[in-house]
Amino acid sequence: MSTPYPFTAIVGQDDLRLALLLNAVSPAVGGVLVRGEKGTAKSTAVRALSALIPQVPVVPGCRFSCDPAAPDPACPDGPHEAGGGTARPARMVELPVGASEDRLVGALDIERALAEGVKAFEPGLLADAHRGILYVDEVNLLHDHLVDLLLDAAAMGASYVEREGVSVRHAARFLLVGTMNPEEGELRPQLLDRFGLTVEVAASREPDQRVEVVRRRLAYDDDPGGFAGRWADDEAALRARIVAARALLPQVRLGDGALRQIAATCAAFEVDGMRADIVMARTATALAAWAGRSDVLAEDVRQAALLALPHRRRRNPFDAPGLDEDKLDETLEEFGDDDPDPGPDGPGGGGGQPPKDGPGTPPQGDAGQGDAGRGDTPAEPQEAEGGRPQAAGGGEQQAVRAAEPFRTKVLSVPGLGEGAAGRRSRARTEHGRTTGARRPRGALTKLHLAATVQAAAPHQRARGRSGRGLVVRRDDLRQATREGREGNLVLFLVDASGSMAARQRMSAVKGAVLSLLLDAYQRRDKVGLITFRGKDAEVALPPTSSVDAAAARLERLPTGGRTPLAAGLLRAHDVLRVERLRDPARRPLLVVVTDGRATGGVDPLALASRSARLHAAEKTASVVVDCESGPVRLGLAGELARDLGGTAVTLDELRADSIAGIVRDVTATRRAA
Repeated sequence: MSTPYPFTAIVGQDDLRLALLLNAVSPAVGGVLVRGEKGTAKSTAVRALSALIPQVPVVPGCRFSCDPAAPDPACPDGPHEAGGGTARPARMVELPVGASEDRLVGALDIERALAEGVKAFEPGLLADAHRGILYVDEVNLLHDHLVDLLLDAAAMGASYVEREGVSVRHAARFLLVGTMNPEEGELRPQLLDRFGLTVEVAASREPDQRVEVVRRRLAYDDDPGGFAGRWADDEAALRARIVAARALLPQVRLGDGALRQIAATCAAFEVDGMRADIVMARTATALAAWAGRSDVLAEDVRQAALLALPHRRRRNPFDAPGLDEDKLDETLEEFGDDDPDPGPDGPGGGGGQPPKDGPGTPPQGDAGQGDAGRGDTPAEPQEAEGGRPQAAGGGEQQAVRAAEPFRTKVLSVPGLGEGAAGRRSRARTEHGRTTGARRPRGALTKLHLAATVQAAAPHQRARGRSGRGLVVRRDDLRQATREGREGNLVLFLVDASGSMAARQRMSAVKGAVLSLLLDAYQRRDKVGLITFRGKDAEVALPPTSSVDAAAARLERLPTGGRTPLAAGLLRAHDVLRVERLRDPARRPLLVVVTDGRATGGVDPLALASRSARLHAAEKTASVVVDCESGPVRLGLAGELARDLGGTAVTLDELRADSIAGIVRDVTATRRAA
């Protein structure tokens, strides 16, 4: 077993270390979600924490780590006699992003259950993590149903496994830690709320601190054992402090004044529900115990708010997490309490800060976005070759703000896919309604009972059946086939030329694309963004799960110049070709946002038409959002949609409350093709 990097050797990252230590003191806080860019010691800190957790007593031979002092009466390996037991280190169990549901919660042996009537259960990762740490790296990339199972178990302290009427329940209480890079996609707000605390981490910009990080890491890589030995005393002291804080925790008093401050703070920041109040109360109590005090102070409430509230204030996926500290201070002062003076500071001083082992504290990056200015009104379109309108002006226009987003009609890919679980298009999935049965490929996971009985029934006499039981062989087993929804790759191709800037249409266009991005976020899609203007097209954002990154690129999008529509279509074709090789199961949906005009070169409309037919030849599902406005309309977007083999909708028809049935139109067009 490799030697973990010492927790006390981590440089800076005070908020991250404090959040982890508070959960080690009081697992009831509810875990930690660590958000930050790559290379910021997220995984290192979590793995280092496991060496600090005190050993746990367990019942010998129990696969579910029952406490010998209070064994679980419903333990599948029970019943256990109280008393005795052995001590072992607390486990840190890692949940891989690609894990199956059975690997997470455990699995029943279906064959033995049917043929022998034996309830044979193999524990999963939730059982392994009981009374330890469950670590999920890149938690934002987990499939939704796995996240639901994980957080339900964390909330209830138990895991339930049900297969064809056979149920198993076992205790599953663990410290849940998730790490994620926001650039790769966000968690849904309701899932964010299930993590007790959240921490934003960023690499330090101080040269001295970065030098110290590199120096320590190189020393560890050269001699892990020797490096860990040099920090052994600090590790032992920190471990002893965790034990002391755990012992003090039941004696900490959370007074009415502190409770008023907690309730007032949650109300002032308009967080949903009551979970934030409860988490703040538990966190403030753990902070007091960590500082060696028996009373919760205003500084504990303030620190608890900074850790427990930022991720609960997001109203949509494009809101940057954070907290207005001036407003926080005003609220705490207004509802200040009259609790008694705490006396001298406990171990480590007040405020609950972790020991400062590094040269300093790295700055916590500001996730906010600057405001884009509003550009001047562009000139009207001019006439181009062949009597077609031309984009006004060749210069770049300043970026404009997006109009308010709205709820859009559902755009889906026709047919039945087999892509990653999501909420957009129909697909064969592991979860959903049962549509049929087939022979299992590999391990049986979802038994189709009726089909299995039907397959076994004709062979009962030949198999010598004499009693009432059904003689079932492996060849009789049938896997249930299910239909659910998949996530798609939604590739946006946005016209940013001068013709789109005319009459300030770009604000409405950006609002429409932002609305579609919100829809893609809710449906768990990957998104990409290509823009075309001037002489060429640009991949503003390669396909990614980070919808908010696409929104940020869109906000800064400048406009102006000619309209190289063909270049945009060809660039989209190249991007989709590469993505089909990378992820063949994820079906694409091309959304072209344009008025259909094309300028530059010889016969630009004909070139755009030929480029569009490349997409039609590969049967790429497509929608053209027609942005043409004014009393005189040329209908060029409709012609482009026909060349693509897709459908065209106006900005008004894109709204969910419009009369147009976009899903029906897209499907009908593809079937006709």
